Amino acid sequence: MNKGAPGALAGTIWFMGWLFTIGFAHLVWWKIILGIVVWPFYLGGFIS
Repeated sequence: MNKGAPGALAGTIWFMGWLFTIGFAHLVWWKIILGIVVWPFYLGGFIS
C-alpha cells in the first residue's frame, strides 16, 4: 500500500463530504463559498 502524504486521505474524505453536503442541502453558490472559507476556520479552532 502506498503511504503517500498523511493528510491526503483525510483531505479526500473531507472533499467528498463537502460535495455531499452541497448536494444534500441544495446550497446556493454564495453559501458554498462561505462554507469553504468559514468552516475550516471553526474546525481548526475546535481541534486545536
